[in-house]
Amino acid sequence: MALILYELGGLNGRRYSQFSWRTHMAMAHKGLSAESRAVPVSDKQAIAFSGQDKVPILVDGDQVIADSWAIAEHLERRYADRPSLFGGAIGQALCRFVNAYVDRTLIPKLVPLLMIDVVACVGDEDAHHLRQQMEQVFRRPLEQLAAERDKDILAFRKLLDPARATLRSQPFLCGEQPAYADHILFSLFQWARIVSRFEVLEPSDRLAAWREAMLDRHDGLARKEPARSDATPGHRGG
Repeated sequence: MALILYELGGLNGRRYSQFSWRTHMAMAHKGLSAESRAVPVSDKQAIAFSGQDKVPILVDGDQVIADSWAIAEHLERRYADRPSLFGGAIGQALCRFVNAYVDRTLIPKLVPLLMIDVVACVGDEDAHHLRQQMEQVFRRPLEQLAAERDKDILAFRKLLDPARATLRSQPFLCGEQPAYADHILFSLFQWARIVSRFEVLEPSDRLAAWREAMLDRHDGLARKEPARSDATPGHRGG
């Protein structure tokens, strides 16, 4: 039975959720693919069947799995005969730390800087919903959050030093080949690439080369998703 992935969708059908990109990369790693079903952030009726209101949601036969980390664990268990996402129990436990680090340290630093661009690449209802939600969380207008991002991005880049240090000794975070820890960190850069023209990395950054390598994985799966810098008819805003 075909896999179905419910995920956020923006203008022109762009799949912009960083969490769903963790799942797309994980499935590709396993040699799997799923039918994508776009869900507006402002209307979650389409996923009411799951008993909660967050995406991504993977439907795999009679199983419904919500949350990108839970999906990765499911894929590892159910498709154990395919390439491993974690490389064993120790790798899975360490990867949980990477997941928490990206979610709790990196995302809060980068998301406020780019939210002004996110609301320009989704439909009007989603834009209103996201603006209201984010301005309530950060207690400032999105324009104000982005006003000094040329300076504020430096603090985000500094937080990436452990990844840079790792990549001095090996091509990917997980060694000679990427695995789920790479997918987790890459999802943040893929999100930024899709929603914003603002460059979050310096061209000379070791991580920029790693990002390019990740974009090329799986026959360019992630690269095929248009970047915000691409000229696309109907694309709104800055």
